[in-house]
Amino acid sequence: MAERDGNADEPQLPLEHDEFEEEAAMYFLDPERAVLDRYLPGLDERLAELPQRERERPGGPALPLFKAAGGPALLVPVGHRGLGIGAEDAVSLQRAIGARGPSLAVATTMHHLSVAGLVQAYEVAQDRERVLLEAVADQRLLVASGFAEGRSGQSALDSAVRAHRDGADVVLNGAKKPCGLSASMDLLSVPVTLDEGQGPKLAVAVVPAATPGVSVHPFWGSFVLAGTESHEVRLRDVRVPPDLVVRTGLGENRTPDPVQTAGFVWFELLMAASYLGMASALAERVLLAKRASAAERAVILVELESAMSGIRGAAAALDAGRPPGQDDLLRALVCRFATQDTIDRVVPRCLEALGGMEYISTDDTAYLAACSAALKFHPPSRRRAAEGVCAAFAGAPLVLG
Repeated sequence: MAERDGNADEPQLPLEHDEFEEEAAMYFLDPERAVLDRYLPGLDERLAELPQRERERPGGPALPLFKAAGGPALLVPVGHRGLGIGAEDAVSLQRAIGARGPSLAVATTMHHLSVAGLVQAYEVAQDRERVLLEAVADQRLLVASGFAEGRSGQSALDSAVRAHRDGADVVLNGAKKPCGLSASMDLLSVPVTLDEGQGPKLAVAVVPAATPGVSVHPFWGSFVLAGTESHEVRLRDVRVPPDLVVRTGLGENRTPDPVQTAGFVWFELLMAASYLGMASALAERVLLAKRASAAERAVILVELESAMSGIRGAAAALDAGRPPGQDDLLRALVCRFATQDTIDRVVPRCLEALGGMEYISTDDTAYLAACSAALKFHPPSRRRAAEGVCAAFAGAPLVLG
């Protein structure tokens, strides 16, 4: 929290109404920004010094600043030389980043998703993942995720990348589009359909970005979230050693395995917090402008803080020390879709409260509104998830389509 003026030992006089309004605007989002500053000191201040357009452009300074601050190590456990952030702090930190840099929040969520999967894989197999996690922390490596997005009508558990054994190597062929962090990635974590002669099985391959056969091609055509570097990554006869391929799988009725479950839970909660941060940046402008009535501003704040409370509650359950399970995944999906609905209600109210002159005099508000709408485009879609969510609440296993 920022410090108030005056001696703490002196009695504080009641604030006049206008002074109270200014204090409230100053302290909105401070808890989240305090978490960000605790783990990545100075990052929020450096991002705030940049114009929004500079923070959001492809090849801009946001990702280098994140790396320099040690951000790649956030989810790496302390025992593997990382920062070991807990889930509740992680969603608070991600909301703060989303409020400051939407593209940075989305791109880094894909990195965290990959790291969370590696952590869970190590917990299951105690294998090569330890070396990878320590490299991510020590060398501040960014891990892009080939998590299945951008394929209409396909399950998020399916992969467009095929893999087979060839001598001592596993050979990968396929493409991922869009793939965030495509220009800045040091490693690519990509789900594959692996055929080792006993039928296709699911796996995750970790590929160094400099591996022959890995190439990046333009794909993202929108100015919205262009700083995520979400282009096409192609894999053509890419060879990796078998110890860089983590076998996963599906349970009965295509339920996700522990590695996939951990990745999904972290993904949904961090994405929800990131996009809530974007909507919160608009709300912060509403508070500072003080054009709308107190009743209208309160509606906006209550909606946003209620959604964040739900995200924090679901994240706190992950900090109990047990591997994420189906109940955690169900809570994460509920939070994600509830946050999505909150954003759809709150953002138009924020734009109306700010007024037409604010909208036409700067790109910033329109850009934040456009960015915050994109949560609905991440997997799983509401349509594909709906049947599984309803079935899970009726006591059946949670299937994501």
